[in-house]
This record gives sequence, C-alpha cells and structure tokens, in this order.
Amino acid sequence: MLTAFSNWLVQTPLWAIGLVMFGGMIGASLIGWALRRRHNHARGIAGESEDGEQGMMVPAIMGLMALLVAFTFSLAVDRFDARRGNVLLEANAIGTTYLRAQLLEQPHRARMSKLLADYTDTRISLATTPPSPAQRPLLATSDRLIADLWTETVAAFPSMRPYPSSSAFLETMNELIDMDAVRKAGRQAQVPSEVFLVLFLYQFITAGVIGYVVTGNASRKTALVLFLLLGIFMVLILDINRPTTGGITESQEPMLQLQAFIKAQPPESFDRFNLPSQAPSPGR
Repeated sequence: MLTAFSNWLVQTPLWAIGLVMFGGMIGASLIGWALRRRHNHARGIAGESEDGEQGMMVPAIMGLMALLVAFTFSLAVDRFDARRGNVLLEANAIGTTYLRAQLLEQPHRARMSKLLADYTDTRISLATTPPSPAQRPLLATSDRLIADLWTETVAAFPSMRPYPSSSAFLETMNELIDMDAVRKAGRQAQVPSEVFLVLFLYQFITAGVIGYVVTGNASRKTALVLFLLLGIFMVLILDINRPTTGGITESQEPMLQLQAFIKAQPPESFDRFNLPSQAPSPGR
C-alpha cells in the first residue's frame, strides 16, 4: 500500500493531487457536518448550536496542522537546496578536471577532453529527463563514460607520474566520480512517503472536525477558503519534493555554462600561446 501511495505521489499530475486533497477535505467536512446534525437531532436540539469546548478544539488542531505542514515544508526545501548545491559542485569538478586535462600529453589530452564534453552533455540530459524508461539509456551512458574516464586516467597516468600536477588531476577526477553518487542520492532523498500519508490523513481528520464544530454559512465559506489554501500549499510542497518532474526544479545553469565553455574552448584553443613565432622577412 505504501509503495502504491509513493508511486501515486510521484507519477500523478500535481493538479490532480490538489483536486483529490481539496475534494477529500470537503467530503470529510460534510461527514463531520452530517454527524453534528445527527448528534443535535438525537439530543433534541433544533437547528445548529456551537459548543464552547468543541470550538476550542479548532485552534489546537489547526496549530498542530500548521506545525506538521511547516515541518514537511522544511524537509522538502532542505533537500531542494542540497540538490541545487550539488549541481554547482559537479560543474566545478568537471570544469576543473577539463582544465587540468589540458596539461596531459597527446593523445590522452584529446581523448580526455572529448570524454569530459560527452559526460557534461549526458549529465545535463539526465538531470532534465523525468523518471521514465528514457532515463535508463542515459544512466547507462553516464556509467559507461565514468568507466571510460577512469580508464583513460589509468592510461595517461604513466606520462604524468613525474609531475607534481598528477596528484591534483587524480583528486579532481575522483571528485568528479564521487559527484555522480552524490547527485543520485540527492534525487532519491525526498520527503518520506510516510510523512505525506500522515499529513494527508491529518488534513482530512481536521476537515472533519471543522465540519463538525463550525456552524453557520459564513463560517463554512471561511472553512472552504482554508481548505483551498491548505491544498495549494501541499501542492507546493509536493512540487518542491519532485527533483525533475515538478515546476520547481534545481537550476542546471552551472552545467549549461560549463557546457558552453567546453564548446567555446576546445583543447587546441589552449595552444595559441605555444605556437612558434614567425621569423621576420629579409626586407625588415
């Protein structure tokens, strides 16, 4: 059951989830209102009356509701900030590795630069593709490129072993490889489905209590506005919690800037100051 609920949270459009929550709260409030009328009828009370002790329950329940929503929102935002920071860290790791790869001897320099360019393109595509079968070939390509990058590092290491920069290159390459696992873990580190399940159940129970306690048409209209605001805020939390399918996703701008830099600065562009100077003509 919990697995099905988790899949529903991830795969269902946000507007549909919002409608389900809003409709569920209205339905729960109607049940509470019907129970209140039945209770009054059993006690022989004509019309609607509000009990003072029952009215005091609403602020307490809403206070706990606000606490739960704030806690869930904080969890979602923390995970969003972590994913956004990981994009910058990975872009810095790839960019530094690309620059240090220009110190390698040929043909390792050209092969390493090409692999890093392909890896950057794949990482951008992977980050912007929603969870679907289309992600599987991208994941396979990313894993293959990581293996190729390390294979090329092994091949190039004997030529750079005598130089002090070899350890720095290995350090940035290891950081690049580690960021793959970090970003995968970041996409999977979402707010637990159990939290949303408890929050949804509490919302429906709260709506039922409000429907039971609140009397009068004006109060019920205010309750409808409250239900609408709660539904909108919950949709916002779910949107933040979705790494790639929501409207609020971590910006890939650092990776896009890196991609543009690699395309604008191919390996041969770093040789422009190493070209032999032309000898002056005899007449000069």
